[in-house]
Amino acid sequence: MKITVIGAGNVGATTAQRLVDRELANEVVLVDVLEGIPQGKALDMFESTPVEKTDVRVVGTNGYDETANSDIVVITAGIARKPGMSRDDLMNTNSGIVKSCAEAAAAKSPKAIIVVVSNPLDVMTYVAFKVSGFERHRVFGMAGVLDTARFRSFIAMELNVSVEDVSAFVLGGHGDSMVPLPRYSTVAGIPITELLPQATIDRLVKRTRDGGIEIVNYLKTGSAYYAPSSAAVQMVESIVKDKKRILPCAAYLQGEYGLQDTYAGVPVKLGRKGIEEIIQIRLNPDEQAALVKSANDVSAQIAKLKL
Repeated sequence: MKITVIGAGNVGATTAQRLVDRELANEVVLVDVLEGIPQGKALDMFESTPVEKTDVRVVGTNGYDETANSDIVVITAGIARKPGMSRDDLMNTNSGIVKSCAEAAAAKSPKAIIVVVSNPLDVMTYVAFKVSGFERHRVFGMAGVLDTARFRSFIAMELNVSVEDVSAFVLGGHGDSMVPLPRYSTVAGIPITELLPQATIDRLVKRTRDGGIEIVNYLKTGSAYYAPSSAAVQMVESIVKDKKRILPCAAYLQGEYGLQDTYAGVPVKLGRKGIEEIIQIRLNPDEQAALVKSANDVSAQIAKLKL
């Protein structure tokens, strides 16, 4: 198993480190345009392997020759959000970056699965899908796992319970119109609608939608990377180990949920081939309307792309 991580910033480097620590590949390649940065970080990671007892070769590079024949490519490249910057503000700059990364990676690893982490997530996943020419089950985005983790964290904090007992679902685009589903969110199997008043649930839903910018506002000069990298690695692990986990991911929809030619977060089965099935859960009219609105917001941004 060979995994390439494109982008050696905080998200990419932390993702690579987690992949190495979990020994999810024989070789991890870290790519970045900044000379010396991926080489130095990769060497530092490799020097940790004798201590961690993980037999993983770690390579840093500024080019794509070393990425050839990767099984999985994780794209984290792009500029990070700054205070006052929306995900939409990132689109023009990051679309060019993701386009070049996906083209280069696809040329060297034509059989790879691409997991996109760059923001704005759903639009960047669409870019990677279109320029790679890969089938839709091999190009998808990390968003729902992260948004769900945030929702689960806030529910656990509110109820003072273990995060391990909290399950949740967040669908739709990775942005202000994401669709947390309290009806499908539980604590030890008990719906949170039985445990929390509606006003509290509404507050937690809003905090989940604002989860990224809350951290940006704290950090001032950067954005989240611990939770995003964990979410990406959970997806990669399900692929590598063929675990067939049901996880919310940004998937290309062709009629599912009544949506067409767009990316949106929906529950999928992730296995060795990538997305093996898109799970269509039953939504009530309000939830369906919210999902359609979220997907339409993504489609409106996609329409502005120049590919």
